[in-house]
Amino acid sequence: MITNSKTAFEVLKVALPLGLIGDVLLRAKPWGLNALLFNIAFVAAFAVLLRRHAPQRLNASTVALMGVQIFFAAMFVWRDSSELLFADTLAIIAILSIQLLPQLGVTQRLAGAFHYVIGLLWSGLSAFLAPFALLLTDIEWSNLPNSGWRKHAIGVARGLAIATPLVLIFGGLFMAADSEYEGMIQRAFNINFDTVFTHILMFSVFTWLSAGYLRGAIISPLGATIVDVVSDEDLKIHTARFSDVKDEAGEPPVTLPADRSVVEHLNISDPPNNDSETQPEGGELTNYYKEKWSWPDIKNSVLPKAFTLGTTEVVIILGVMNLLFLSFVLYQVPYLFGGMDLVQNTPDFKLAIYARRGFGELVAVSALVLPTLLIGQWLIRPEAKRTQSFFKVLSGTQIALLFVVMASATQRLVLLTGELGYGMTTVRFYPMVFMIWLAVVFVWFGLTVLRGHRNNFAWGALWSAIIVLGATNLLNPDASITKTNIVLAEHGREFDVYYNSRLSDDALPVLVSSLGSLRTEDQQSIMYPVAQRYCEMKNETDLRSWNYSRSSAKALIESDNELVLEIGDCAAWGHRLNEEGGD
Repeated sequence: MITNSKTAFEVLKVALPLGLIGDVLLRAKPWGLNALLFNIAFVAAFAVLLRRHAPQRLNASTVALMGVQIFFAAMFVWRDSSELLFADTLAIIAILSIQLLPQLGVTQRLAGAFHYVIGLLWSGLSAFLAPFALLLTDIEWSNLPNSGWRKHAIGVARGLAIATPLVLIFGGLFMAADSEYEGMIQRAFNINFDTVFTHILMFSVFTWLSAGYLRGAIISPLGATIVDVVSDEDLKIHTARFSDVKDEAGEPPVTLPADRSVVEHLNISDPPNNDSETQPEGGELTNYYKEKWSWPDIKNSVLPKAFTLGTTEVVIILGVMNLLFLSFVLYQVPYLFGGMDLVQNTPDFKLAIYARRGFGELVAVSALVLPTLLIGQWLIRPEAKRTQSFFKVLSGTQIALLFVVMASATQRLVLLTGELGYGMTTVRFYPMVFMIWLAVVFVWFGLTVLRGHRNNFAWGALWSAIIVLGATNLLNPDASITKTNIVLAEHGREFDVYYNSRLSDDALPVLVSSLGSLRTEDQQSIMYPVAQRYCEMKNETDLRSWNYSRSSAKALIESDNELVLEIGDCAAWGHRLNEEGGD
């Protein structure tokens, strides 16, 4: 059996237990401890396959991303906020996508945002389609050793695979034809066919997706050039060997520029010894780079010159954008410095319209500027130094104006959620977190892209997102939102009982412990959702769904004897809640 077939067979052997683990663990809802255990098993399987078949891939970047994946999976055990867990899920998917980039010839640390998007698409295609290649082409079934226990195991597996659908079809027909026979079969086997079907379905789905992803991560795709992560010491050895080479005249070859990335160095083969080929100063092989296609370091030289940007276009595009931003900033200055006094003293000025309408739009503006600048900088040819200089100045001005726009958005949120505002919600909280991350990314943009180190931008932006999302998990957003709103209620603002009582169980301990500080009618209104949630928690006995937040909320309620007595019988509360919902 050839090496590729052995590797594919090992991927299949790893995917099968992962499918079983996924079926056993993840069928229990809501997800909690089971999500963490499955991710640990998946990461362990991935690491074992890498160690056996691609040990050079088990570097600091890969291991760090594995650790981050387990961290975000652990949040399913700690937090209960649906918005937060959705963001954690997206983070896990993004990490899995980036782990496949080395298979596309791109190192994780030097990849760009475009490579991340391609990695996401490739990981999705691998998960859904790669099992076909694994089963039909990678594994050479005819070459599998056909002796000993494997001979019998393969025979048993093939026999069961053929017999099972036949038994189900004919058995189902017999059961449909005779009710007494159906009853006898059900009594004999005591099988719930709906449950059996869901087990088979979930096992198949998790096995299929795991096999596809791991196949894409371990077995090289056709036509891909695998570029391993190279250490600084390896690069020195590579450079030293290159410097020992002499041309026909006994002279050392043209040296490569020091500012080239590792991937660029490794993608350069020995240039043809052609005296007619002109070399610019510094020894850069300009003609060679124009003709050389490098997937890990995509340059705009692949585009016709008409599709790139010159000095005139850059000045016009960024100049007009800067004028637009400047006009908005000048108009916002009074509001930035006037604050609530300006809102109160301006006739017909409604805070709700000003804050609600403006905050979302300004967050969208902040998010759109980043891809605009990234694409604009990529469309400028590297040799156009003058154009690059204009871009740096104008984009720096753009970012400075953008920070004022962000300050305006922040001011609107402060007014909206302050003492005279309407309180905090998840719709206001998470865009604010997103904008904080954008501010960090724009600073990183200035330190990398504008200084000629574009290859470092995406990796830093990724880790800034990981840190911001990790910090948000530690902050416990739903609890912070409830605390903010309770403080506002203590200062005389109206407390939205319906909204705050329907946040996740992360907020329930804050809500229960603050009942005494709320108005009597608010306390009575809160009892409905609190009782409902408590009764749901009592029914959650599956250890696979265990979650620290839900467990703590349940323990807090049970520690308050008066509250437990007031809740009373869960069945009665459920009937009462249904009647309230019907009204």
